[in-house]
Amino acid sequence: MKQIFKSYDIRGIYPTEINEEVAERIGGATVKLLQAKSIAIGRDTRASSPSLFAALAKGITDAGADVIDLGLATTPMVYYAGYALDVDGCISLTASHNPPEYNGLKICSKGPVPMGLGSGLERIRDIALGKDSLLASTPGKIERHDISREFQKFLSTFANFGERRFRIAIDTANAMGILDIPLFRSLEPSLEIVKILYGEFDPTFPNHEANPLKHETLAELQDAVRTEHADIGIAFDGDGDRVGFVDEKGDIVPMDLVTALLARSVLTRYPGAVVLADLRSSRVVEEEIANAGGIAHECRVGHAHIKRQMRDEHARLAGELSGHYYFGEGYYAEMGPLPAIYLLNTMAKTGKPLSELWRSLLRYSHSGEQNFTVANTEQVLARIKAAYPDGELSELDGVKVSYPNWWFSVRASNTEPLVRLNLEATTQSEMEQRKGELVALIKGAK
Repeated sequence: MKQIFKSYDIRGIYPTEINEEVAERIGGATVKLLQAKSIAIGRDTRASSPSLFAALAKGITDAGADVIDLGLATTPMVYYAGYALDVDGCISLTASHNPPEYNGLKICSKGPVPMGLGSGLERIRDIALGKDSLLASTPGKIERHDISREFQKFLSTFANFGERRFRIAIDTANAMGILDIPLFRSLEPSLEIVKILYGEFDPTFPNHEANPLKHETLAELQDAVRTEHADIGIAFDGDGDRVGFVDEKGDIVPMDLVTALLARSVLTRYPGAVVLADLRSSRVVEEEIANAGGIAHECRVGHAHIKRQMRDEHARLAGELSGHYYFGEGYYAEMGPLPAIYLLNTMAKTGKPLSELWRSLLRYSHSGEQNFTVANTEQVLARIKAAYPDGELSELDGVKVSYPNWWFSVRASNTEPLVRLNLEATTQSEMEQRKGELVALIKGAK
C-alpha cells in the first residue's frame, strides 16, 4: 500500500495496488487524523470508481463520520464542495489523466486544504498501514448532494462578455469535463458551442488520453476549431482540474502565456494583487503581471505547495506550466472552466482574437520541458550547480540559475528517476547553445 502515496495524492493500479480494502482503511484513517464529522466525496467515471467509493464511504462511516456523496464530480467541483458545504474534508476519487487501469484519491482537510506528503498525507498513510481499529461506536450516514449546479452558478458570475458573441469548441476526451458543458450552455447566447469532441463518458478513454499538456491530444480540437471557425478551443484533462487552449487559427496556446493573459483579467478585478507563476514559466509572465499592476512571485511545482503559498501570500491567481490555474476566490484551488471565462472576458474587453493576445507575448525563446532519465538526481543537480557559479541561484525547487539574457531550471521528478529541464533565452541561437551545454552536463552525470 505504501507505494501508492505520492507527493500530492494517492494513485495506483486497480486492483493490485489500490483496491477496496485499501480504500476502506484510507477512509477510516482520514477520519481519525482530521477528527472529522463529515467528508464530501466526488468520483470520476472509471470502472473501478463505484466499488472504491463504496469501500471508502464504508471506512469513513464506520469511523463515525458522515459522507456527503457528490456522485460524479470533477475535482474542482469537489474542492468547491469542501468550501461551500459544512464539511471537515473532501476527497476526489480519481486518477486524473492516467490510463483506465489506474485510480486514486486527492484528499483535502477543511478549507479545503490539500494534503500531500509533508502536509498530512504521510500520517494518513501511517494510520492506514497500522493495525489499530478505526471503528467508532456510532457509525455515520451517507447523504447525497449534487454540487454541480451550485458550482456552475458560482462560476457564471465571473462572465463579462458585454455585447460579444463567441463560438467555442470543447474536447472533454470522454472524461469528467463533460460535467462542465452545462455551464457553457448557460452562458448562451454570448457563447455558442459549435463542436463537442468526445462528450460521452467512456472509462476506457478510447479516443485519446485526457491530457492537454501533450500536444498530440489536441490535434482533433485544432482541426475542429479551424473547420467550425471557432474563436477558441478548450480541452480538459481527466478530472477537469487542468485545461488547455487552442486559438482561432488552430494553434496551441502555451500554458505559461495563459497565466500572463489570466493575470491581466484577474488584476482588473483585484488591482495590486499577488500572482504566482511556477518557476518554469517564461519571464514574460512576471513582466505582464508587473505591467498590469500586480506583484509577481515565483512558486515551486505541485498543487499542494502552490496552494499553501497562495494562502500565505493572499495571492489571487497562480499558474503552472502543466495547465493548472488556481484562483483565490475564497478557497485557493483550480476552478475548471474559470480560465476559459477569464480569457473570453479579455477577448471581449480588448476586441482582439486569442491568437493576437498570446502571440504579442512571444518575446523570448523557450525550450519547452525536456525530460532525462538519470541514475542519481542529486549528483546531476550538484554538477549543474557547480558549473554555473556566477548566475543568480534559486533552490526553491531543484536548481534554477538566472542570467540577464537567459535562465534554466533543472528539477527532479517526484515520481520517476527523471530530471526535467526548462530553459529560456533572449534569442533562439542562445537558447539552443545553452540547451546543448546543459544536456551534455545532464547526460554526463548519469
